[in-house]
Amino acid sequence: MIEIVDSSLCTGCNICVRACPTNVFDAVPDGVPRIARQEDCQTCFMCELYCPEDALFVAPEPAPCPELNVDPALVGSYRRAVGWGRGRQATAAEDASYELLARAH
Repeated sequence: MIEIVDSSLCTGCNICVRACPTNVFDAVPDGVPRIARQEDCQTCFMCELYCPEDALFVAPEPAPCPELNVDPALVGSYRRAVGWGRGRQATAAEDASYELLARAH
């Protein structure tokens, strides 16, 4: 579930607002997008993936985290892990899950 929009990193580009399939964010004129409908978040990570500034944190839990104490290093960590972003190496080649699918058929 979306937990953080880091205002110190966010440039207000609103890409997360457009990328979210469930309309979780509200754009704020000349400001940081607001998490307006957190309960609608499907934990799809699309907002975090498309954020060019790594300013978002989506927790893998399907419910809001009480008293959230997130290590700042986790903000944008999903995007880094999959290799999205300038100067990063994509990790899709390391994913062998397609072999499991082939075996299942």
